[in-house]
Amino acid sequence: MTEKLNEELDEQVVAENDEVVTEQIEKDANVLQEDVTIDPHEKKLEDLKGKVTELEDKLLRSQAETQNIQQRHAREIQSIRKYEGQKLAAAILPAVDNLERALAVESDDAVTQQIKTGVEMTLKTLVQALHDNGISATGEVGETFDPTKHQAIQSVDSDAVASDEIASVLQKGYMIQDRVLRPAMVAVAK
Repeated sequence: MTEKLNEELDEQVVAENDEVVTEQIEKDANVLQEDVTIDPHEKKLEDLKGKVTELEDKLLRSQAETQNIQQRHAREIQSIRKYEGQKLAAAILPAVDNLERALAVESDDAVTQQIKTGVEMTLKTLVQALHDNGISATGEVGETFDPTKHQAIQSVDSDAVASDEIASVLQKGYMIQDRVLRPAMVAVAK
């Protein structure tokens, strides 16, 4: 009988435990269901957070684009300033050439010497102005021939300079900063 009683008690305890477990499962299911139900305010909050993230990304992209535009503009301005005298210099170079040719003419009388002195002063002033603006002559006798700065008109035999060096300059070349304004016309030693 005790065994029967123990069995009945065990069955009763199991039944009560089943009821407690069932109740707990139902409570947990209700809690989960409540968690699954999305509050409309929370959904709106999540949507707004997504929009904020999207707008932050657009802002960063816009700032980067603006910075790139500013850098490109600064480089263009620097380039313009660096080569701003290029057209004027190119227009002045023939006058410099003519003044140098005028000085190459021999003169004997006093009047011609005075004129020659005036031409020398004018040439000196022009050359100084070119130098002050970053314009320099290129193409000297004995200089190594460089096809980016010099234009070879002819090749000659020369004992005065080595092979591939400038033997004579037919017309000076000029550069502004690192850009060639006019290549020097030269004769190159063979």
